[in-house]
Amino acid sequence: MARPRSFDRDAALDQAVEAFWANGYERTSIADLTKAMGIAAPSLYAAFGDKEQLFDEAVARYQAAGGGGVVPPLLAPGGTAREAVAAMLDAAASDYTHRDRPRGCFVHSEPRLGEQRQRAAARLRTRIARGVKDGDLPKGTDVTGLTAFYDAVISGMSARARDGASAAQLRAIAATAMRAWPAADRS
Repeated sequence: MARPRSFDRDAALDQAVEAFWANGYERTSIADLTKAMGIAAPSLYAAFGDKEQLFDEAVARYQAAGGGGVVPPLLAPGGTAREAVAAMLDAAASDYTHRDRPRGCFVHSEPRLGEQRQRAAARLRTRIARGVKDGDLPKGTDVTGLTAFYDAVISGMSARARDGASAAQLRAIAATAMRAWPAADRS
């Protein structure tokens, strides 16, 4: 007969998210995980499988929690594309410097998460393309180029946060980036 689990699986998974986020997959050992999660290695393996399975579940949990507040502005039905991107950058400034978790963005700082970064860029591209369609960006806007630019800004903000930049410093980067936004064609 199996013994009942003697730990809170969700709380342990939250700690695994933070360990992977802070140190990256490659630099996070099973010993690091068991210490962070407050469980023994046999319990980790029984509850989560191996390190890679735990990592996959940790990424899913991070994304289910919204991956911070950076994505919701892009998905909001109202407002202009400019407002959505500005809100995304402002949310990043807050989320990436939050005191209660690792700095920066888990997805942008983890090399193994390229597919997730591509999906995030696709959401950004969709919102920018909708802005062209809605007329709040000029018809000839280079949607791919503008997406790449703001995707690079958000990635750079994550890196700067990991290096210790404050929310105010990240907001200054965001303000500078928003000055590059193409003016709407109102003719």
